[in-house]
Amino acid sequence: MSGAGNDFVVVDNRSGIIKDPNSFSIKVCERRFGIGADGVLLLENSKNADFEMKYYNADGSNAGMCGNGGRCLSKFAYDNGAVKTEEFTFEGFGHIYTSKRINPDVYQLKMKNPVNIKLNQEIELSSGSLLVNYINTGTDHCVLFIEDNPNLKPLTAQVVQEVGREIRYHDAYKPIGTNVNFVERSGANQIKIRTYERGVEAETLACGTGSVASAILGSERYGITSPILVEVLSRETLEVKFTRNGSMIIEVFLKGSAVTTFTGEIDY
Repeated sequence: MSGAGNDFVVVDNRSGIIKDPNSFSIKVCERRFGIGADGVLLLENSKNADFEMKYYNADGSNAGMCGNGGRCLSKFAYDNGAVKTEEFTFEGFGHIYTSKRINPDVYQLKMKNPVNIKLNQEIELSSGSLLVNYINTGTDHCVLFIEDNPNLKPLTAQVVQEVGREIRYHDAYKPIGTNVNFVERSGANQIKIRTYERGVEAETLACGTGSVASAILGSERYGITSPILVEVLSRETLEVKFTRNGSMIIEVFLKGSAVTTFTGEIDY
């Protein structure tokens, strides 16, 4: 399945057929010797919601919520009869998410309220200093605004890879590291982002929690208001909506595509 270009191998694991999801993810996500994907989504039974989402990165790690994956697993659950209504809940990483089917290939998630917002921090890299921001939107995100870091221009794939990787492993984000988003304004209420994803260890075509992180911090940086459109590397656009309640951000929603690209079986 694909969520705005973020691609996943999706399995109904309610019968427990996958015993070792870490090694399974490493095997099937390998793009030359497996199926190839950014990660694996498992549909599991839940006592607290309609189902549980388990997500594993391509390297087998399990490091937090995936917004694009949540939409894809929502479509998978609906299309395969695991849920019977167009609005339902699922459990993921200790939180209950609400999902809504907008149409067959578009879903909207109600996300966690963000925490641990840290603005305008300076970090030192091998190439010099950068002004960065941090937020947790279900997982860790560093957000860099190109306007604040002109030394990143031109923002090539090599810059995203090299700078993203160095920040991902930076002492400031130890021990587990962070995802890294490079953001610039592209319209009145629109931003453009590129994301280096921890666990994939490369730039991906889209990142859902990164889009939420970038939209929320982008509203601070650019003075723009919700809803905010986020153009990702795949050229698709995600919509992020949220409400400000004093210093808090609440009622956070992420809407975008979720499509099935193919179904099949693998000799595992």
